[in-house]
Amino acid sequence: MTTFELPTYVDVEAAAKRIAGVAHRTPVQTSRTLNEMIGTEVFLKCENFQRMGAFKFRGAFNALSKFSPEQRKAGVVAFSSGNHAQGIALSAKILGIPATIVMPHDAPAAKVAATKGYGANVVIYDRYTEDREAIGRRLAEEQGLTLIPPYDHPDILAGQGTAAKELFEDVGPLDYLFVPLGGGGLLSGTALSTRALAPQCVLYGVEPEAGNDGQQSFRKGEIVHIDTPKTIADGAQTQHLGNYTFGIIKRDVNDILTAPDAELVSTMKFYATRMKMIVEPTGCLGLAAALSMKDALKGKRVGIIISGGNIDLERFCALAAA
Repeated sequence: MTTFELPTYVDVEAAAKRIAGVAHRTPVQTSRTLNEMIGTEVFLKCENFQRMGAFKFRGAFNALSKFSPEQRKAGVVAFSSGNHAQGIALSAKILGIPATIVMPHDAPAAKVAATKGYGANVVIYDRYTEDREAIGRRLAEEQGLTLIPPYDHPDILAGQGTAAKELFEDVGPLDYLFVPLGGGGLLSGTALSTRALAPQCVLYGVEPEAGNDGQQSFRKGEIVHIDTPKTIADGAQTQHLGNYTFGIIKRDVNDILTAPDAELVSTMKFYATRMKMIVEPTGCLGLAAALSMKDALKGKRVGIIISGGNIDLERFCALAAA
């Protein structure tokens, strides 16, 4: 039972003001080929062009800009497979806050390098045998740091909701909106904006088929915990939703869909060959799901949030060549 107050669209509006002029207002792209493939109008919100290459910068900067002087001096700790890590590290650098990031040993090398490049101290752990949340809490207690989790935090999800806010402002109401789902920060924040700006829009979260904890949770009505899924969508290798994110998702989202890794690869190839964009596997979840149900979308206005574009070039080439 939720015993805490969930964020609202008012928090998304406040976040939009905090990040204005710092976060990019990312473009909305269209593709005539894609429209013909689905038989509808498709609007792609390209967070792969956000600072540090993913939507995570929005929530990270929003959260850190609310720190007190004491918190800023002591520093921040976060745990992440890569995009939240980079978002926190870059935000901390801009705001002059020391940052420590707990990252898995198999995180993409480009994401680790970028996180270190922004000046953060990186602590490596094994995602299959160690608990990153426990490590983060221990470091926070031992060093007096403020822990900012990757998704289950009011300021994080409010910041993530600004992407959909911009999308609706730029293109107007949509009939359907597809959003990648890992821990639920992007989806729950998007849900707040959707219900405020386009209340009739059908909102779908999309997970990798191998890691459908969100779908199971949505069906069961309570948070389901799974083992770390094996999927190429490293940004969605989460084991469970958060209390804040699930509270909003179960109330405001229409359904949770899944996409197999093979469809993520074909979607990556489409983005690269037809739209000249590098999109990481997690960022392909939304379009992969939309393509699989294109018959139901004909004649509708469809939005897709591309969550990010951070993938090692060697990994991208290997997947594209498969």
